[in-house]
Amino acid sequence: MNAAAVPAPRCEPAPHRPLWVTIEGINGVGKTTAARALAAHLGERCLLLDELTDQAGDTLAGRVISALAAEDDVCLRTGHPVAETLALLALKIREVERLAGHPTTAEVVIEDRGVDTVAVYQAAILCEQAPETNPAYVARHVLSTMSWWRPPPHATVLLTGDLEVCTRRFADRIGRMLSPRDRRVIEQANTLYTWLAAAEPARYVVIDTAGRSAQAVADAMGMVVQNLLKQREAYRAA
Repeated sequence: MNAAAVPAPRCEPAPHRPLWVTIEGINGVGKTTAARALAAHLGERCLLLDELTDQAGDTLAGRVISALAAEDDVCLRTGHPVAETLALLALKIREVERLAGHPTTAEVVIEDRGVDTVAVYQAAILCEQAPETNPAYVARHVLSTMSWWRPPPHATVLLTGDLEVCTRRFADRIGRMLSPRDRRVIEQANTLYTWLAAAEPARYVVIDTAGRSAQAVADAMGMVVQNLLKQREAYRAA
């Protein structure tokens, strides 16, 4: 499935809120590279929200992530998954609150990983300790709870790719082999992303990155954004 085969999600008019598009996908799928390329193409029209793990260490988000990464775990596991989940969700709520308090003039917000990332990865981690629990239920519960605290994005672009290629690329980037436990979390996240996209076709657009350059993926994401902007203008003109 690719962007051309999937209609753009319905974009209701929101005069005081920029078009908000979240980019999701498993580690190594090329999400951050494509998101930055798209943001560069949109220029001043766009505000890019970096992935939490890429934010400066001297910020609140950076300090929280540094604390979660203290055990040098690639999945930010400290042995307290409930506290980790709440900390990550609080940071995602804070992003929206900061924008509400300091409105941006940007027309589009591109969010590199949103609440869905927290939902799917933390569901996989939490269910390691409670294997009888359905990870899909946990992920859905996280998303449902968060809807009270921050609005969902207008669209979520899910980048997919070959699992082996993605995990190998991720391992190369961090300079170490992934443990079987790390791989299980990523595999579970991949399954949960697929499930969420199927369950919410009005919000998700799926783009397959296999065999495509980063620029081609960014171009496909750009088409999604342009369609949403046109849709928004049509609603306002009606």
